[in-house]
Amino acid sequence: MSKKVYLGMIADIMHPGLTNIINEGAKYGDVVIGLFTDKAIATHKRLPYLSYEQRREVLMNIKGVSDIVPQDEWSYVPNLLKYKPDYIIHGDDWVQGPDKYIRDEVYKTMEKLGGEVIEIPYTQGITSSGLANELASLGTTPQARLSSLRRLISAKPVVRILESHNGLTGLIAEHTSVDIDGQHREFDGMWSSSLTDSTSKGKPDIEAVDLTTRLHDLNDTLEVTTKPIIFDGDTGGKVEHFGFTVRTLERLGISAVIIEDKVGLKQNSLFGTDAVQTQDTIEGFCIKIKAGKAAQITRDFMIISRCESLIAGKPVDDALERCHAYVEAGADGIMIHSKDKSGEDVKEFCKRFREKDAHTPIVAVPTTYNQFTEEELAEWGINIVIYANHMLRAAYPAMVKCAETILTHSRSLEAAEQYCMPIKQILNLIPGTKNK
Repeated sequence: MSKKVYLGMIADIMHPGLTNIINEGAKYGDVVIGLFTDKAIATHKRLPYLSYEQRREVLMNIKGVSDIVPQDEWSYVPNLLKYKPDYIIHGDDWVQGPDKYIRDEVYKTMEKLGGEVIEIPYTQGITSSGLANELASLGTTPQARLSSLRRLISAKPVVRILESHNGLTGLIAEHTSVDIDGQHREFDGMWSSSLTDSTSKGKPDIEAVDLTTRLHDLNDTLEVTTKPIIFDGDTGGKVEHFGFTVRTLERLGISAVIIEDKVGLKQNSLFGTDAVQTQDTIEGFCIKIKAGKAAQITRDFMIISRCESLIAGKPVDDALERCHAYVEAGADGIMIHSKDKSGEDVKEFCKRFREKDAHTPIVAVPTTYNQFTEEELAEWGINIVIYANHMLRAAYPAMVKCAETILTHSRSLEAAEQYCMPIKQILNLIPGTKNK
């Protein structure tokens, strides 16, 4: 009976290093690929370009692969205990660095199973991350970008979205990352906010900037990023016009539009009951949702209904009645909004909504109740967290301080030293300007 050789693999981009390790493994027995699922990858690395099914299809056609099984966790231990291989094969790149703890787990588990760990020299000059960076520099297609939000929602406990109002903030959302206790963190996508879009143009957030202008400016972000974008659609406009908006957003590769159930002249929700907040009727807003869904071409595009009941001072019961009706009308997700700093109303809504609906994605914008972590919000049942205006709010005070310092000293020396990044760093920030 042939020996079983286990090989964990993401296989988003096949290269000679991966085929080499498959060939090495085949020398010891039948190679079983533990193919990492989106869920296993998403909390540690960026979501793969190819879906699990697409990656599996590629591997099935590679010589030396005997079987493919899903690996649902970053740790190898559950699959090793389940399939009990005689060998596990891995490149020696995990001897040091962030994956060393994975290696230690594997050695302990294989020792218990009576199996053996085979380490082969890592193929020099070729890395999946390097190839991925090269692909990212080439951009993406509208369909690939559009479909990625649904994949992220399925794969991650919480999808992390950052506000972006121009190409530069888009680059920040695209590339900023940190490593905390061995875990890689980055933003999963961008929020095209009507508030920050309007404010950056010096105009009030009352839908004074029309859709054509907003989409024209959004193109700057689309050209330099690849991550999914959620579009702030305000009220969605007239029912007769909303279908055209959906078609336009789909064509550009936007993943989702969020529309709020208010009517009349828009007043920003964070004014709460200090401004008149008039909600549409449930029936009226459901008609708009249905019109948008009827116009939709792709299955991946999402129409998310934003409920303003808590903003308008109404009880959680009203929000629940509305949101269940919106889902029944075809909404792909619910955004519950509140300006209450305690967050208790949002928490109650989520817990009660989940009692009846376990699957519809819930979106939260914790601008006022920002004391809660993403992990805590996920426990409430929230799927997407939007940091809705922080890029603009951070930029404005810094720019004002810089301007005041120039006026105070009648020169830019002090401002440049205290508040400005070096020109060379700016040039290196923008793709295509390095080493020029």
